[in-house]
Amino acid sequence: MAATWIDLVDPSLEELRGKAPRELEETAVDRLLAPPQHEDEPRPTLQGHGDYVFGVFLIAVADRARDSVYYQEIDVVLTHDTLLTVRKTPPGSMPACDVDLVRKSVKPDDSAGMMAYRLIDEIAERYLTLVDDLDEEIDELEDIVETQPADRTRARISSLRHDLLHIRRTLTPMRDSVRRVIDNTVEVEDGAEVFPHDVEVAFNAAYDKFLRASDGLDLARDLLAGVRDYSQAKIANDQNEVMKRLTVIASLLLLPTFIVGLYGQNFVDIPELRWHFGYAFSWGVILGTTALQLWWFRRSRWF
Repeated sequence: MAATWIDLVDPSLEELRGKAPRELEETAVDRLLAPPQHEDEPRPTLQGHGDYVFGVFLIAVADRARDSVYYQEIDVVLTHDTLLTVRKTPPGSMPACDVDLVRKSVKPDDSAGMMAYRLIDEIAERYLTLVDDLDEEIDELEDIVETQPADRTRARISSLRHDLLHIRRTLTPMRDSVRRVIDNTVEVEDGAEVFPHDVEVAFNAAYDKFLRASDGLDLARDLLAGVRDYSQAKIANDQNEVMKRLTVIASLLLLPTFIVGLYGQNFVDIPELRWHFGYAFSWGVILGTTALQLWWFRRSRWF
């Protein structure tokens, strides 16, 4: 007997009870009907409930136009002959998870467990795509760090770091849930074979993709740390350049101030005081010492 895939989008209680493969526990019903929450809740999971398996999966999607990441929630109820998926529309007018390609890839003789594998494998594939998108974002940020204002760079680094942190919080529990299927530790009642041996073997491919996505996140975090360090070094270097210019200005003003102060002392017997060329001589000393300093600073590449 062929397995059945029932797909619902934001269902009502009546629709859910009418389409569910069997009577569900109240906690599962509440979770299936709950609106999508923020990125830390719900936590992805895959666990046995009597003779069926209940799961929550989150797909992180990069919105390049808004420079943000949003999450698509898809909940599953899995029995030995039925797969029920409940897709939820994210807040902010974002689209719900599209499973059309997965449904088209399902074979007529696929069991419900194999259907679940194909769905979870597609989720893992999308995380690999997400990691590639994040790498591109970090590369673009690195390219413009020289020309972009420091406050914008700092804000973008903070935003990307926040996204990486929350993506890991969704990716890690899904990876662990898939591992539990491979290890045959998803507990269901005796006789309710939800994950046959061939399905457990197939789940290795999805687990490998989740592992690669986790490694990609670690690399993205290291790349972002490199951009942050480079940005901080650039800020420090710019500050040094400013200090150099201020030092040059202060030094240029120091000697003229000294000369003017020297001739401004209230003494009668200053040699140049009654000299006809004394005023011109003091200006000559000021201009000469200033030119000498400018030459020296220019030679030292201070400006």
